[in-house]
Amino acid sequence: MGTPSSIEATEDGAGRGDLVVARPEGLYCPPGDFYIDPWRPVDRAVITHGHSDHARWGHAHYLAHHDSAAILRRRLGEDITLQTLAYGEAIEHHGVRLSLHPAGHVLGSAQVRLEHAGRVWVASGDYKLEADGTCAPFEPVRCDTFITESTFGLPIYRWPSQAALFAEIDAWWRRNAEAGRASVLYAYALGKAQRLLHGVDASIGPIVSHGAVEPLNAVYRAAGVPLPPTFHAADPALDKAALSRALVIAPPSAARSPWMKRFGADPADAFASGWMQLRGTRRRRGVDRGFVVSDHADWPGLMAAIRGTGAERVFVTHGSVPVLVRWLNEQGLLAQAFATEYGEEDDSAAVPAGPDDGTPAPAREGLIAQDAAVDQQVLDAPTPQGERHRPGAADESPSS
Repeated sequence: MGTPSSIEATEDGAGRGDLVVARPEGLYCPPGDFYIDPWRPVDRAVITHGHSDHARWGHAHYLAHHDSAAILRRRLGEDITLQTLAYGEAIEHHGVRLSLHPAGHVLGSAQVRLEHAGRVWVASGDYKLEADGTCAPFEPVRCDTFITESTFGLPIYRWPSQAALFAEIDAWWRRNAEAGRASVLYAYALGKAQRLLHGVDASIGPIVSHGAVEPLNAVYRAAGVPLPPTFHAADPALDKAALSRALVIAPPSAARSPWMKRFGADPADAFASGWMQLRGTRRRRGVDRGFVVSDHADWPGLMAAIRGTGAERVFVTHGSVPVLVRWLNEQGLLAQAFATEYGEEDDSAAVPAGPDDGTPAPAREGLIAQDAAVDQQVLDAPTPQGERHRPGAADESPSS
C-alpha cells in the first residue's frame, strides 16, 4: 500500500495518528483502510466528484454520492463496483464513521466527513460557496481538521456575482446574434457547461451542445436540474440562419477543430474560467472574450469555508498551496501541505492555448504569478481601506 509521505509533522508530533495521511496512492485513512480520491489503483476509494483528476479508473470498490453514480459509470465503466450515499447519510467502516456533505462544485460533489475516536476531519474535495442552481450548495461542516483545495488561493481571485456574470454573457451573445455571428463559449464539459446552460437567457437564440457536453446534460436533466433545450450541430432543425444566432457550448479541445467550421468563417468565441480574471491569460488564449466563471472557491470563499469549519488544523492540497499555508499560519492556525496529483482536469487545465502559445503546463503557475504581479507583497499590501487582507475584514462576505 506504500508508506505515508508528503506530510510534515510539527515539532510536537502533530502528524502522528492522523485520520488522513498522504501516501503514494493518494490520501489515506489509516484506521478506516480506505482512500479519498486516490490517483493510483486501490481497494477502496471514496470519490468526492466525477472530474477525472479525482475519479480515476482501476479501483476495486468506489463510494460516492448518489448523483455522481451516472457520471462515474459513464466515465469509468458501467461495471465498476459502486456504493452510493445520500448527503448526511452515515456509514461505519472499521470504526470510522463516514458521511458525505454538499461541496457545491458540480452535480454529486461531496465533502467527506470522518469521525473516529473523538476526532472529526473533513476533506473538502473541490468546492465553491455560491449556489448556482445545478448542484446542492456548499454546506459548512464543523471539524477539528479541514483538508482544503486552493486552486484559486490568491487574494486577487474574487468572482463576480451570478447575476452580473450572466448579464455579461447574455449581452455578448445578444450582440453577436444581432450581427449574425455564432457565439462559441468554451467551457469544461462536466459542471461548467451545465452551469452556463442553466444561467443564460435561452430566448436569445438556439443553443448547440458539443458531443462531449450533451451526454452530461442528459445526466443533469435526469437528476432534476432544469436546463434549456439544446441541439446537436448537425440537427436538421437548425439551418444556417439559426446557427448564426446560436450559442455554442464546447470543450476547449474543440477549438480550431474541423467541428468548428459549422459555425461560419468568423464566429465570436470566448472562454469561461476563473483564470480569465488575469488579462495576460485572456491575451494568450487567442479568444475574443474571457468570462470569469469558476466552480472553485475564490479567495473570500476559501477564507469563509475554512472559518466556517472551526478547524484548528488545515491541510492544503492542489493550487496556490504555499501562499495559503503561510497565510493560515499567520492567522494562528496550524496549516500544512499535502502533496497530491489533483488539478489537471478542470479550470487548471481547461484553458485552450492560443495559436502561437506553446507554453507547457508546468509553466502555468509562473505565468499566472507574472501576469498578476503576485509575490510576497500581495499578502503584506494594505487594502484600499488601509487594512491587511484578513479573514473577517474585506473577506467577510464571500463572493463565490
